[in-house]
Amino acid sequence: MIKTLSGTPASAYSFGTMQFGGKADDRQSAAMYAMCRDAGINFFDTAFVYTDGRSETILGQLLAHERDQIFLATKCAGDGWGRKNILDQFDQSRRRLDQDMVDLLYLHQWDSEGNLDETFETLAELVEQNRVRHVGVSNFAAWQTMKAREVARKCGIEISVLQPMYNLVKRQVEVEILPMALSEGFAVCSYSPLGGGLLTGKYGADAGGRLVENDMYKARYAQGWMHRTAQGLTDLAAQIGVSPATLAVAWAARHPGLFGPIISARSPEQLEPSIAAITFEMDDALYSEISALSPAPPPATDRLEEA
Repeated sequence: MIKTLSGTPASAYSFGTMQFGGKADDRQSAAMYAMCRDAGINFFDTAFVYTDGRSETILGQLLAHERDQIFLATKCAGDGWGRKNILDQFDQSRRRLDQDMVDLLYLHQWDSEGNLDETFETLAELVEQNRVRHVGVSNFAAWQTMKAREVARKCGIEISVLQPMYNLVKRQVEVEILPMALSEGFAVCSYSPLGGGLLTGKYGADAGGRLVENDMYKARYAQGWMHRTAQGLTDLAAQIGVSPATLAVAWAARHPGLFGPIISARSPEQLEPSIAAITFEMDDALYSEISALSPAPPPATDRLEEA
């Protein structure tokens, strides 16, 4: 179990600070941090690349007075592994955070040209130096995770946490990653439970946001069936009398292979329905009804008759 320095378990729900210093200014960032703490969240996630370092700087300032109570994660080497790049980026991250140590350091994504031995030897040194308590991987396939785990173990460390994408219209992790996590004991902290905002219900009204403003998100969620699923979720939420964002986050959190989802927002008002998911009670019938709104991915063997 992953714990804070004080020994408190890390909260299942965590907060991703991608918007700190970008869409969320200092005041909004502080307000969202306070909302999370009031809701019992003690697990905060950032990255070297977020908002040109402002995310790490703001988060470091917000948690400074209660560092031992916070489980702090950041990421590095999304632009390529290599010993020098990992150490240089991590040193910059520590300076921004104003911390000698982080609780969890992720490799931000797989590097097809990276040297696994050198990479995990470098991470093992950081663990041995008490600069990193846990190692994680983000955006890795299942085979990449298992290959990396064998190398990590040769270096004397474990991969503790995985960070894949997971939401109602992006369910690929149900095929291999989540079953692998249940089998092998990885904690999974998935990101984007709202599908870049698609599952909040606001895009039916042609509102702004990442699906309109960001080419990557537009391409990621461009398929028509995804928008029909989002509309179905919005209609169901209206019948129940809750926000579709609350249903989307609570649905993702309910998968048994998940440690918990990473929620995020750019304002306190936008964060409220995701916070509400923490205490929302979703029974089996509602979970099945929501699941039926999108196609489940076929099994890894593609033997549909056995699914």
